[in-house]
Amino acid sequence: MTLAYWCVLIVMLLPLVAAASAKLLGKMPASDNHDPRAFLDQVTGKAKRANNAQLNSHEIAPFFAAAIIIAQQIGQMAQSTIDVLAISFVISRVLYLIAYIADWASLRSLIWLAGLGLLISLFVLST
Repeated sequence: MTLAYWCVLIVMLLPLVAAASAKLLGKMPASDNHDPRAFLDQVTGKAKRANNAQLNSHEIAPFFAAAIIIAQQIGQMAQSTIDVLAISFVISRVLYLIAYIADWASLRSLIWLAGLGLLISLFVLST
């Protein structure tokens, strides 16, 4: 399995990191996991931002997976280039989560745009 495919797995798991952060920051009791969605709907502050980061992570993951699969199937781009773009995207998503939770709105938007640029690069450079 390529490094880029491992990055897809990491990106698919990042929403779980954000969700766990939201629960911890919102001080959800470990013994009360009966209705976590209702709990996350009422959190505020950093917990709310962590939950929002989780939702955004779910939204972008299929785009990333498709970009990696398409780039590798077309075969016009060197695998090392795909891997570098994939690792860069993972780094951008981790930084995005940090910036979102820390409420660094402008930086978060710039990081999001950088990640989008990496995704677009996977498509454009593949053709």
